[in-house]
Amino acid sequence: MNVTHPRPRTTRTAVAAALAAVLLAGTGCSSKADGGSTGDGADGVKSGPGVTDKAIKLGALTDLTGPYATLGKSIVQAQQMWADETNAAGGICGRKVEIVVKDHGYDVQKAVTAYADISPDVVALPQVIGSPVVAALLDDIQRDKVLTFPQAWAASLLGKDAVQVLGTTYDLDMIAAVDFLTRTKKVAEGDTIGHVYFEGDYGANALEGSQWAARKAGLKVVGQKIKATDTDLSAQVSALRKAGVKAVLISAGPAQTASLAGVAASRGLRVPVVSSAPGYAPQLMKTPAAAALEAMVHVVSAAPAVSSDLPGVKKMVASYGKKYPGSPVDSGVLSGYNAAQLMGADLKKACEDGSLAREDVVKAHRSQKNADTGLGTPQDFTDVAAPASRSTYVLKPDRKAVGGVVNVEEAHQAPGVDEYLASRG
Repeated sequence: MNVTHPRPRTTRTAVAAALAAVLLAGTGCSSKADGGSTGDGADGVKSGPGVTDKAIKLGALTDLTGPYATLGKSIVQAQQMWADETNAAGGICGRKVEIVVKDHGYDVQKAVTAYADISPDVVALPQVIGSPVVAALLDDIQRDKVLTFPQAWAASLLGKDAVQVLGTTYDLDMIAAVDFLTRTKKVAEGDTIGHVYFEGDYGANALEGSQWAARKAGLKVVGQKIKATDTDLSAQVSALRKAGVKAVLISAGPAQTASLAGVAASRGLRVPVVSSAPGYAPQLMKTPAAAALEAMVHVVSAAPAVSSDLPGVKKMVASYGKKYPGSPVDSGVLSGYNAAQLMGADLKKACEDGSLAREDVVKAHRSQKNADTGLGTPQDFTDVAAPASRSTYVLKPDRKAVGGVVNVEEAHQAPGVDEYLASRG
């Protein structure tokens, strides 16, 4: 894994920066306090923080040592692969792309420190893992006009010009999950369903969607709130069994999904389970819960399975396997590569418009109405208050498939999504 670190700021570089500022002032160019020039590059393209005549620096605030370390590694490697491919093809705007990676271990305070460390030196952030992390950085990101793609999908992250939730939000996924359960006659009007969810923005937003959809379908929801550190869901399974649930939704992590399915199967609660995308990882197919996961679980996702026949997905999977032999090809690979490609398109558009300054990269991004990387459904980034997509796939765990999952249903918009979004204003 190629990880780039910013150079330490020494007294000598500080003096050089001050001298450069004086020289720039003499040529009609000013230097920003955050280290980026506001003037034109040699090619006439306006620059800013993270941009020189030779390089474009992007930042990644990721989790390589915490609960989402597997996901973080996949995303980092996928985005580095994109950068290497991009640079081999000549770069963007005649500049090489560099990705500065910082590991926060899913610790909000570490993430805040890491952002302060790299933000002066990058133009945008194609990866920030964690809803609580993004929430803590939201005001700073907006103030600094740093285009940011969270690896988090809470609806509370919508409405900020510089922050783009890619795909759907957690609530829309759970509306799609309830639709799947009712449409396939796995539950019927009057039934009770369970919803196991993480505390915080992730779970709270998912619960909003499930409760709204359940009311529309005449279902009752029994909620079970858990912490990210809860990996034995025996108590929750007992409560859900006592409540007589006919199905269970889960908005948590892979460890929790595996525990839920495994414990439920062992205790005779063999009911359908539908997970949000972050709740599944192919590594689960090598655990004792594999059989239960295959038998009981479906996954609702804005992205297709990495085993999909989409040409763009097949090409990405082949390239990733060649570059990182032995590394699992999971949803993080697809998510990371897709985000990097979208960021690349934004940077190219900004270059064409004559400016790689942060605010102009954000402007270029917000002008994209039908962004399509060939890795899923097209996305609309023009409305800051709306999800970029309203369509979801339904996937199913399969230990024989690439990425341990297969498509069951192609992308489609669940009935009621438009009504739900309208009701939220």
